[in-house]
Amino acid sequence: MTSSIIVVHGTVLSGHTHRVENLLGMLGVPYRLEPAPAAVRQIPVLQDGELVLADSNAILVYLARRYGAGTRWLPDEPVAAARVQRWLSIAAGEVKYGPAIARILTLWGGAGDLTAAHAIAAELLAFMDGHLRGRSFLAADHATIADLACYPYLAHAPEGRISLADFPAVRAWIARVEALPGFRPMPVTAIPEGRS
Repeated sequence: MTSSIIVVHGTVLSGHTHRVENLLGMLGVPYRLEPAPAAVRQIPVLQDGELVLADSNAILVYLARRYGAGTRWLPDEPVAAARVQRWLSIAAGEVKYGPAIARILTLWGGAGDLTAAHAIAAELLAFMDGHLRGRSFLAADHATIADLACYPYLAHAPEGRISLADFPAVRAWIARVEALPGFRPMPVTAIPEGRS
C-alpha cells in the first residue's frame, strides 16, 4: 500500500464515481472524495501517490489488482477474467448509452436522444434479465468488479424514467449487490417537475 491516502476526484451523483468508491470501501482502502477540477472532462480520476488514472473501469481493474490480492473481484482464471471484461465492456457501452444517458437527460437535460437511450436500456434489461435467471452475479458465482461497474446506472434507471418492473432477475441482482458487505448506496435524485 502507498503511504499517502488515495484521492478520488468525482461527485456523489456519478455512477462512475460510485463504482470506484464502493470497491475502495469493500477492499477496506482509505480514500477521500474531492470535487473534480473544472478542467477534468471525465470523472472519476484516481490519484494514488504519483499515479493519476482516469476511466472508472480502468480504475476498478487497477484497484482490484493493486489492493485486492487474494480476493475474487478480478479473477485470474482466463475464462472468468474474460467474462468480467465482457461486462466491463457492456458497462462502457450499453449501460452508458442506455440507462446512464437516460438518467442524465431526464435529471439534468442537455443534448441527446432520450428515445434512443430508452430503447438501448430496454434491450439491455431484457438481455440481463435472461442472463441473470439462475445466476447470482454477472460474471461469476460471486460478485466481481463487473457487478460494481454495471450496478449504479441500472439500480438508478428509474431516475431516467426506465421501469425495472418487468425485470425480476435484474431487481434481485440489484438487491444482492446492495447486500454485499461494505456496500454504500448512491444518493437517489428526484426527477425535476415537468421533465419527461
